[in-house]
Amino acid sequence: MAVHSGDPLPYLYSRVNSERQTLMTGSIEIGGEALPAAETGAATERPARQAMLRGWRRRCPACGEGALFSGYLKVNDRCPVCGEDLSHHRADDGPAYLTILIVGHILGPLMIVVFTEFRPDPWVLAAIFSVGCVALSLFLLPRLKGGLIGLQWAKRMHGFGGEE
Repeated sequence: MAVHSGDPLPYLYSRVNSERQTLMTGSIEIGGEALPAAETGAATERPARQAMLRGWRRRCPACGEGALFSGYLKVNDRCPVCGEDLSHHRADDGPAYLTILIVGHILGPLMIVVFTEFRPDPWVLAAIFSVGCVALSLFLLPRLKGGLIGLQWAKRMHGFGGEE
């Protein structure tokens, strides 16, 4: 590494920005000329937000058209429309954890407010909030699983990167 006269910070900033640009674009600079991601073998960027929204809608994260699930939580091995291999997903306990987290943060404070403002009979409160908890959980669970699968697809996690 050459020694630079004067302030080394501009040189360091330019090197950091160059590295950041390489990481963000997936291109590699050779001899002052940047090669695009397709020529370097780097993967093209997959938009995470779009993939997660498609998963939330229970659609294929790649095309947005095919059904992601063949049942309530059973993921199709392949997209019926574009043929994207979806068998690599590893959602595991993530969707259940997120569902419990969200439902608890919504219904917990709501239960306190309802009890302090309206003073219903405890059995009525338990019955109403039990039904609400189950309904909200059943609504959120497949959507959060789809969103998590979409995120895994966009970030090329667990085999979604194309390397076999």
